[in-house]
Amino acid sequence: MRKHLALAALLIAAPTAAWTHPHVFADARLEIVAGAGGHIEELHNIWRFDEVFSSSVLMDFDKNANLKLDPGELAEVGKTVLASLEEFSYYTTITDNGRIIKVAKPDMIHVDYKDGQLLMFFAIKPAQPIPLKGKLTFGVYDPTLYTSIDFPTDKDVVLMGDFKQCKGAVVRPDPDEVIAENKSTLTDAFFNDPTGTDMSKLFATRMEIHCS
Repeated sequence: MRKHLALAALLIAAPTAAWTHPHVFADARLEIVAGAGGHIEELHNIWRFDEVFSSSVLMDFDKNANLKLDPGELAEVGKTVLASLEEFSYYTTITDNGRIIKVAKPDMIHVDYKDGQLLMFFAIKPAQPIPLKGKLTFGVYDPTLYTSIDFPTDKDVVLMGDFKQCKGAVVRPDPDEVIAENKSTLTDAFFNDPTGTDMSKLFATRMEIHCS
């Protein structure tokens, strides 16, 4: 129970106070894969977590106290996160011409622990076919703002496969511009809403694709 609560608390169960700033940090890579049939096939996610969070996971999942995560312990971390993040669509957001597309639950989340940092690898498939037509967007962010997921460079958000009829660009919103454009809604009541908000999507880096 303790190890499950540790992951849930640090990854998803953010209290109201967590809206002020992130508590967990991860560098990410997102590979958007198109299949031969002219549809989005899947999204490959790679997350590398900060050392503080990684060490807390080590302490909670190191059953045999050998100061490392053995294969069975890594698998247990993956199972815990697989269950915990389902409610949040695995922090993955997809839109098809403005319409939000749900994602299917991954088969598994692969986990590794190297150089004091926890790594997670997993593939996400859209819950329904997405043809390469019009405007598509893809991003990764935590709607609770508890986890900060960052793409260090634009090369960490890439297109793979047959995108010959599409043009893609990485969009990194300017925080000052976002705040200025949404000043009327970003009030104290907004930030203290007990039902939560989804303001992080306004600041999240995303890939925008325009297909003919």
